Order: sequence, then C-alpha cells, then structure tokens
Amino acid sequence: MPALTALAGTATAVFSAAVVVVPSALLRPCGLDDDRSTRALVRMVCARDVVLGVALATAPAGRLRRRAVAGRVVADLTDAAALAMALQGRQRRGLVSASAAVWGLVCLTAGVLDERAGR
Repeated sequence: MPALTALAGTATAVFSAAVVVVPSALLRPCGLDDDRSTRALVRMVCARDVVLGVALATAPAGRLRRRAVAGRVVADLTDAAALAMALQGRQRRGLVSASAAVWGLVCLTAGVLDERAGR
C-alpha cells in the first residue's frame, strides 16, 4: 500500500494542476470575478500547490517527508486564513476557507498516520 502522504500529495498536485489550467474551477466556487488578475493569482497559488503536492508525493519517509507535510499544512492554513479575510461579507466565505484548511488537515493526518505505521 502506498504511503497516505503520497496519495494526499498526488491528489493535491492533480487538483492544483487542473486549476492552473482552468482557474474558473476555483474562482467560481469562491464567488470571485473571473478576470485576468484573479486568474493570475489563482494560477500562482496553484502552481505552488503543484510543487508542494509533488514534494509530498515523492518525499521518502523521515525528515524530508515531515518537512513536505509541514510545508503543505502551513500553505493550506495560510490560504484558509487569507481567504477568510479576503471573502468577508461573501456568502461562501466559510465553505471556501474551510476547504483550504481541510486540504491541510488531510495532509497532516496522512503524515501522522504514515509516521505511526512506519511507512
């Protein structure tokens, strides 16, 4: 069975790569305007997330994997906080912010479970 962190990293990398190609897949649920500036911002963040996902998916067990998990978790929780602030007054604020936090918590849980299982 592959490490859970590899599965979580692959899922985040694939999702983020899809959003790089089609930014409206994230802009629409956020309730943000689909214009040149917001597409560029979403692509920038998702390109970072592709790299973090690949790092998480390919890092060997031990210190490197723990660092990849930490990077992913910090990025996602920072995104959640930034989205909560940026979307104040918007109907989907909580859902969008929570979804960013959930990605981080999934990766953290995968990392903890892999450590405990010795994977």
